[in-house]
Amino acid sequence: MPAVNDTALPGPAVRATRTLAVASLLALIALGLAWELWLAPTGRGTLALKVLPLVLPLAGLLKYRLFTYRWLSLMLWLYVAEGLVRATSGRGLVVALAWGEVALGLLLFAACAMHVRLRLRVAARLA
Repeated sequence: MPAVNDTALPGPAVRATRTLAVASLLALIALGLAWELWLAPTGRGTLALKVLPLVLPLAGLLKYRLFTYRWLSLMLWLYVAEGLVRATSGRGLVVALAWGEVALGLLLFAACAMHVRLRLRVAARLA
């Protein structure tokens, strides 16, 4: 059996940022689906398709793919912008849901940014 290289295993901080990123991504997906299908639907629920792009990076996050964390941190600003627009132009439950989307988007961005920063710091130390 080959020896396991300890430097290849992620540290506790990297695992924590991945856990936070995956949890906030899943929460953002659940919020988007619940919002458009049950809580405050707009039209026939076709806006629920907006969460489909959020499903794509899930496998990359689980596999610690640094590229996925980078592009997700850029893509999610579309969801933050949507949340800000709907929070300032909506009424009632829509406003609360929109602020939830903004909060989850910011949390996901922070988790991705910290993950990338930690991974690059470890790589620089090993180089």
